[in-house]
Amino acid sequence: MTDTKSSERRLINRRSILATSALSGASVLAAPAIADDIAPIEWKMVTSWPKNLPGPGMSAQRISDQVAAMSNGRFKIRLYAAGELVPALGVFDAVSAGTAEMAHTASFFWQGKIPASVFFTAIPFGLLPYEHISWIERGGGQALWDELYAPFGLKPVMAGNTGVQMGGWYKKKLQGLDDLKGLKIRMPGLGGEVMRRLGATPVGLPPGELFQALQSGVLDATEFLGPWSDRAMGFQKVAKSYYSPGFHEPNGTGEALFNQDAFDRLPKDLQSILTEACRAENGRALAESDWENAGSLQLLQEEDGVSVLPYPDDVLSALKETAGIVLAEFAEKDPLAKRIFESHQSAKRRLGPWSSVAMRSFMTARDDSV
Repeated sequence: MTDTKSSERRLINRRSILATSALSGASVLAAPAIADDIAPIEWKMVTSWPKNLPGPGMSAQRISDQVAAMSNGRFKIRLYAAGELVPALGVFDAVSAGTAEMAHTASFFWQGKIPASVFFTAIPFGLLPYEHISWIERGGGQALWDELYAPFGLKPVMAGNTGVQMGGWYKKKLQGLDDLKGLKIRMPGLGGEVMRRLGATPVGLPPGELFQALQSGVLDATEFLGPWSDRAMGFQKVAKSYYSPGFHEPNGTGEALFNQDAFDRLPKDLQSILTEACRAENGRALAESDWENAGSLQLLQEEDGVSVLPYPDDVLSALKETAGIVLAEFAEKDPLAKRIFESHQSAKRRLGPWSSVAMRSFMTARDDSV
């Protein structure tokens, strides 16, 4: 009898232990549900673009949407178009100061503050979009970009690309080099300096002010992006001569800026989600821009009465020669600028012959053969 009672007690104790273990396991399994109650991390993204601008404005929105989806709502980024929180060209300082944690913009806007920043959007007669991405990802460009922005407490990454640019909108046709003298043109980056040396007057304006400036006569000419974004801006209503090539911007890299301290505070998985959302946008935006630019170019010509014209030969020759002088002088500004210039030129020498063999010869065979 005693043995029977002892066995019963052992059985009861064993059942109690199992029940306790089951409850403990249930608590562990329930942990994700508890984590779901934690408030999401919320960032502000300020941009240099008008709201929903085709091209870069849509890239900014997609990055925000992708981060929310990929993090299952743990990380939310609220987007502010140009002027909603800070001015279009105030986003660099806003993120540096921590007013916003992130910006979507273009690096050439900071030429006055950091001259070498222009290399990370485009320089005259520089790298094409996929060549630029290759330089940043594989040729040491990202490390130099990080070094350039580190004193401002910023982490830059590529975040979209509007592709090969057009040369710009001119209210009067260019007959030759003399027509550049006194021409008031909006052209940021080193392309604007090239124009200045050929007698034009570069005027610095944010994107949202360009149409009115062109319409009112503040500008005689303006460049922006490509046919898709340009048509959305309405330039074809006040200028009918649309020039190519976009010598000043053979590439259109969008720039995401992160406040470095805010980025460092993110959990590692959210850091990866944010950077990969930006990286994915490079390919997505290029595909979108090429597709939409092709369609919009046709509409500009067939519905809007726009003439798509090549730069006159003497203008293009002078632009290329002057660009070489400007870049050579630029490289001597400071040691970091020189390293960036030399790295960029090294990438151009490496990638250019391959681009020529792989693309130029193929396109000639594809498009010009009978």
